[in-house]
Amino acid sequence: MSVDAYLNFDGNCREAAEFYAEVFGLDKPKLMTFGDMPPHPDHPLPEEAKNLIMHTRLNIGGSNVMFSDVFPGMPFTVGNNITLAYVEEDEAKLRSAFDRLNVGGNIVMELQETFWSKLYGQVTDKFGIQWQFNLGIGEY
Repeated sequence: MSVDAYLNFDGNCREAAEFYAEVFGLDKPKLMTFGDMPPHPDHPLPEEAKNLIMHTRLNIGGSNVMFSDVFPGMPFTVGNNITLAYVEEDEAKLRSAFDRLNVGGNIVMELQETFWSKLYGQVTDKFGIQWQFNLGIGEY
């Protein structure tokens, strides 16, 4: 069993999913658009929704992270309702992901030793998603 994060975007889901795949050295994600859905005669699909991403998924460090654009007209709030924790045993990989996610974003807390980790930090990326970085699981 797992707990997966699901991130919603306002029309830039494709860019976000492909960016995260590149940051973490993954294959390009398989993307399902709203236009890929079978048509329903009672609910015609608005033209502006056809190329938006309905669903995609990446496995980042052993955890599934799923992505979707919000359907046109649905409410959207940038990244304030979720934080993703990236736990990595390899310090070089942790530092690389931290540095790459910071491009166009901002560092909330520099990578540093804490009482629970030899290396911990926080970044808000260019999409407004908040990330925590932790070297190893630690004692807690």
